[in-house]
Amino acid sequence: MKQRKIPLRTCTGCGEAKPKSELVRVVKSPDGEISLDLTGKKSGRGAYVCRCLDCLKKAQKARRFERAFETVIPDEVYDQMVKELTDEQ
Repeated sequence: MKQRKIPLRTCTGCGEAKPKSELVRVVKSPDGEISLDLTGKKSGRGAYVCRCLDCLKKAQKARRFERAFETVIPDEVYDQMVKELTDEQ
């Protein structure tokens, strides 16, 4: 039996390619709202980050989500993402 290919995604924080299931999707919805997508089902443009705060902080510091989504992201959005990540763990 042929093994299924595991989809890999690159973390915007550390730059490592990891299985999609190990990462959290950050999504920019069609109306421009940016949020964590813990289900992986929200519509919109997505970028992935590890489930650790270090990677989220690295991505924020280097403005990688802002580059990926081509928009300025206020600190409150990052604060909300940090809160959701810590609640999930």
